[in-house]
Amino acid sequence: MNSMRKGSGLPLLLVHGLGGNRHSFDTIIDALAAQREVIAIDLPGFGETPPLAGEVSIRTLADAVGAFLAENGLTGVDAVGSSMGARLVLELARRGDVGATVALDPGGFWTDRERRIFGASVALSVRLLRVLEPVLPAITASRVARTLLLAQFSSRPWRLSPEVTLRELRSFVASASFDEALESLVHGPLQDGAAAGSTRGPITIGWGRRDYVTLPRQAKRALARFPGARLEWFDGSGHFPHWDAPEDATRVILAATG
Repeated sequence: MNSMRKGSGLPLLLVHGLGGNRHSFDTIIDALAAQREVIAIDLPGFGETPPLAGEVSIRTLADAVGAFLAENGLTGVDAVGSSMGARLVLELARRGDVGATVALDPGGFWTDRERRIFGASVALSVRLLRVLEPVLPAITASRVARTLLLAQFSSRPWRLSPEVTLRELRSFVASASFDEALESLVHGPLQDGAAAGSTRGPITIGWGRRDYVTLPRQAKRALARFPGARLEWFDGSGHFPHWDAPEDATRVILAATG
């Protein structure tokens, strides 16, 4: 599994979301690396890591990350995930593979109707990106175009860096396992929970109050399945707090894993 390490101190694993890669946390990685050794990975079928040979699902992706941790002496590492990556770190916490865990706007806590809407809207967005791929540099350079294209994911897309958004959108287009992973999220099982006190470390679930991908009302369901977790709200943030509220996201991550 391809990874990038930065900084020094206790290790901290970063797990990106659907369509992302190890650079998805670039908005906060320097701040985190000032206090921790940050290990950002490319999940199988994303970034520079080859796809899995068989089924692509939350279960098999978590298996792959768990194997990576065991092979590198990192079992029990503190972990942060975003979106699908947030669901993965919750699953890894449930299994006992990671320590203190921060899950930012996790999937897996939808109703059936919410899942169908999520799947249809994200699939449509990615089909549009594939068509627009040749002109993405021009689109992401425009504040207006960024706002129109990323309104579902960010509460302040006009403030995002053109470089960050271009890299992320190109990653969505290039991800070999995007379609299979999306299919698994939409049609696979919901996220299992863990009893309070049953995980290696504390769990913090962060949610943007203006998240239109995993809706804020889903936070209540996440806490019901992880009753020992602490909930942190990001006021004015969309689906990616590390984009919309990087200083707050950094503060929450460091405090929760310290």
